[in-house]
Amino acid sequence: MKSRFKKAIAIISFVAAWDASAKSRDLSPDLQLAKTFAMPLKAPEPETNKYSKAKVDLGAKLFFDPRLSLDGTVSCNSCHNVMASGSDNRPVSVGIKGQLGGRSAPTVFNAAFLSVQFWDGRASSLEEQAKGPLTNPMEMGMPDHGAVVSRVDSIGEYKALFAKAFPGPNSVSIDNIAKAIASYERTLITPNSPFDRWARGDAKAMSESAKRGFKKMNEVGCTSCHSGVAFAGPNLPEGTGFFQKFPTFENNLYVSKYDLKADRGRAKATGNASDEHMFRVPTLRNVATTAPYFHNGKVPTLSDAIRVMAKTQLNRDLTDPEVKDIFSFLESLTGSVPTQQLPKLSITSGTTVTPN
Repeated sequence: MKSRFKKAIAIISFVAAWDASAKSRDLSPDLQLAKTFAMPLKAPEPETNKYSKAKVDLGAKLFFDPRLSLDGTVSCNSCHNVMASGSDNRPVSVGIKGQLGGRSAPTVFNAAFLSVQFWDGRASSLEEQAKGPLTNPMEMGMPDHGAVVSRVDSIGEYKALFAKAFPGPNSVSIDNIAKAIASYERTLITPNSPFDRWARGDAKAMSESAKRGFKKMNEVGCTSCHSGVAFAGPNLPEGTGFFQKFPTFENNLYVSKYDLKADRGRAKATGNASDEHMFRVPTLRNVATTAPYFHNGKVPTLSDAIRVMAKTQLNRDLTDPEVKDIFSFLESLTGSVPTQQLPKLSITSGTTVTPN
């Protein structure tokens, strides 16, 4: 009896494995590829900054708090509006005293899946990125990180929140401020887009136009750079950047029309001639919501951006139907934004912490 039972189990297991293999073989090449792009339901996190609700709650308060800027006018959310697209939908962002930045603000949504941060990849992690704008004179304008810590430490309610999120002495520190903000940002992912649902087996999740657009993206070579779960390059270890030259093909009207050569790209951060006009490959996730486009924000529409990329990176002139289908596919990468609730900020009583 036991022998027959074991044989039956073995047969069932074999049939199930064969059936799964057959189903895999029956998948179209496009759908097989799509499965490798599907976004996980949880963002990766470093061992040095593991998730805790206390850190996320604190990070949300800091993300929305304009008092982290010199004059109390600019918060992280000012440039990365999580109530909308995760960006500010401006060509370039506005910092303290109305100053205009040099580059367009990338969306914060799904930034947790990028291996480096900023257009030039100069920050190796979300934690490192969170420190940068605080002391950038064009952005939040604090004189140094010590001033940021003193400002936060002077707001009484924050002390208890930091002690809860980071038990131990000296819990209010620039590293912990960055860790809290990064922990919050790792919750800002959008894994349930129509593309993801299609890749996971829902045949009706994407339109036929979007499916053709995905196929065309693969055929012309877009996904040789825009790969991985963020459509921003291969899934590399944190701190390892994936960069491409932009523009690659310069003999076209787009380069002068949109002033694409004015920004030196990564070379501005490294000083290396080999990094001239090299940029971190940006994510295509939610790209339909983040106009205007590219590092300088000078390309107004997604249809224009599709044509610019095809010509400057692949030397291809796309037809109107091809652009329409690729547009449909890119729209299918718009995922559901996690529900956000404005946090109640820590307050001061009888005084202000920002200068008069």
